[in-house]
Amino acid sequence: MSRHSTPRSRARERWGDRGGAALTTAIFVPIALVLLGFLIACGRIVTAQGAADAAARDATRTASIAADPAAGEADARQAAEASLARSGLRCADISVVLDTSGLAAPVGQAATVTATVSCTAPLSELAVPGLGGSKTLTGSMTSVVDTWATRGNT
Repeated sequence: MSRHSTPRSRARERWGDRGGAALTTAIFVPIALVLLGFLIACGRIVTAQGAADAAARDATRTASIAADPAAGEADARQAAEASLARSGLRCADISVVLDTSGLAAPVGQAATVTATVSCTAPLSELAVPGLGGSKTLTGSMTSVVDTWATRGNT
């Protein structure tokens, strides 16, 4: 059995797969870098969401130990802003919505306080520098008010 060679097969035998690895690398590396950047951006957004949840938790807990609703709201707003500042999250707009009606309940009655913290952060801070737009991160938590604590209405 004899092998017939054509000019194209002789050139392939002589040069082999030279350049194949470079071509594969030239295609794979940019795709891998974009994918890695996307994963990092997603991780940073999840971390920022955790900061919003922590701010809501701090606000709720602070309000739940207040003696009256007015003091609870003021203290909770300060706690939420301080928590966001500690996290390093720079918010263009912070909103703290509180339901402190549980603080007006009579002593001995079970009650709760709820806080919802919203933070609008630029995507350039969260994900990739230079990226336009913003993302609103919202955290909501509920905390039980001490049933036997002295409250403002007593």
